[in-house]
Amino acid sequence: MNGPEIHLAFAPELHLFVAVERRGGRTALATDGSSTLGHVVESLGVPLTEAGQLLVDGREVAVSHIPAAGESVEVRAVERPQRLPGGPPRFLLDVHLGTLARRLRLLGVDAAYFSEDIGDPALATYSARDRRVLLSRDRGLLRRRELWAGAYIYSDRTDDQLRDVLSRFRPTLAPWTRCTACNGDLTSVTKETVRDLLEGGTERSYDVFAQCTACERVYWRGAHHTRLQTIVDDALAEFGGAGARQTPQPT
Repeated sequence: MNGPEIHLAFAPELHLFVAVERRGGRTALATDGSSTLGHVVESLGVPLTEAGQLLVDGREVAVSHIPAAGESVEVRAVERPQRLPGGPPRFLLDVHLGTLARRLRLLGVDAAYFSEDIGDPALATYSARDRRVLLSRDRGLLRRRELWAGAYIYSDRTDDQLRDVLSRFRPTLAPWTRCTACNGDLTSVTKETVRDLLEGGTERSYDVFAQCTACERVYWRGAHHTRLQTIVDDALAEFGGAGARQTPQPT
């Protein structure tokens, strides 16, 4: 590009996305004179879902700003907790984040997920239609214009992924109230109600049950109680919760 030259600096949190030579401070860039600042930032590797304030000579501007010669641009990271319009955040996870989806549901967070790959256009459309935050490690997916909102998942470790989402969006936590299999709501039921769905050993060993109102899966406090309770306790201790009822977790 041979247009106006500007100078950019990226927040340390964004260095992951930019070339090594742009991680040390302010660097020069020749623009084409017509592209928006948002386009410039994305062209350098930073998804706009991860960019916070855009400052030009110390003044905040919109992504639609057209850079002019000599401008000094600072690209900040998204502020945490990130505020979204409307009610509590609802999420949509791409096909590679199934374990994270189940962890979020365990904590009572609304997390839609498709176990098969439905394709980037369909995910972006779903995000826009249902006003869900799309969570992904695919930078290209997060650049789709149809998205209502999105967030890059920085780690490939589920524990770190969960903490990242909870710290960034601070969703209300209501453990044991959502089906980890389908995201439906759980309701307490009697053993008699679900007896035909239980194996003999489960029927004899447990008395407290819950059932998904959507897929009808039955839950009880089974063999994985201690491990799941630890996940819940750690999340509540760090991020708080709604004091939800203690419905049984899956065996």
